[in-house]
Order: sequence, then structure tokens, then C-alpha cells
Amino acid sequence: MIIREFEKEDLSEMISVWNEIVNEGNAFPQEEFLTLNTGSDFFNSQSYVGVAYDERILGLYILHPNNVGRCGHIANASYAVSSDARGKHIGEKLVLDSIEKAKQLDFLILQFNAVVEDNLSARHLYEKLGFRQLGTIPKGFRLDDGEFVNICPYYIEL
Repeated sequence: MIIREFEKEDLSEMISVWNEIVNEGNAFPQEEFLTLNTGSDFFNSQSYVGVAYDERILGLYILHPNNVGRCGHIANASYAVSSDARGKHIGEKLVLDSIEKAKQLDFLILQFNAVVEDNLSARHLYEKLGFRQLGTIPKGFRLDDGEFVNICPYYIEL
């Protein structure tokens, strides 16, 4: 498996992996599925998009500024791993790659705004890699069933 920058030919598989996470309704804030048109616009608008590739797209990440202007030195990223590729440390490799790419793009901090509190595998990974939790935002995320759950922002200095 390699992690590389996405190519136009990857879009259909990337959209499928992304939409799988959106459909699960417990990690991404988006509620709308990407189409080929909206997906192309979305991925092309990022500072960088990395894909985990091994004969197919196993996962991906998006990297972009968390804010603008005086806060533009803080990056934000989101990660998606296909359900049939989970448990193989692909997420960890994507996070590590995004940290290096954020440094290359001159970001000073990588921050995650909305890690769902019960997403224990992601939280464990982030903490293992040196991210620090900023606190807890009560009821910051709405699940598909309408229940509100806590979110935990994380950051790491690059």
C-alpha cells in the first residue's frame, strides 16, 4: 500500500469511501452524499488530498486550513477508511502522512474540531500519535437518530 496524492481517476472510488462514512452518520458532519460533480469540486478545493492505494482506494484524507487570516496557520483534516479495509492501520498511516504534508504546506498546528466522543479508536490513535484533547463540547454532534453526543477537539503542534 502507498499513500499518494489523489488523481482524477480516483474520484469515483474516493466518493464511494467518503459517502460510506457520511452514511454511517457517526463521524462526519456532512449529511449530503457527494456526487461525481460535487465530489470533484469538494476534493479539488482542499489544500491536499491523500489516498491510501493498493490496487484500489482503501482510504483517504483531506487537508485544508481550519480557518482564515490570522488563524490560517492551523490545518484541519478528515479521514475516511473503507469499512472492508479497517483494522489494518490504514488510518494511522493516513494521519501520519497528513502531519508530514501539513508541515510541508507550512501549517503550524493540526486541529480536529469534532471528534465524536465515543469514536474510541480514533481518539486512541490521535492520543498515541501525540495529539492533545482540548476539552469536551457537550452535545456537539447530532447522530442520524437525532441523539446529540459530545465531541472532543484535538490538536498537535507540528
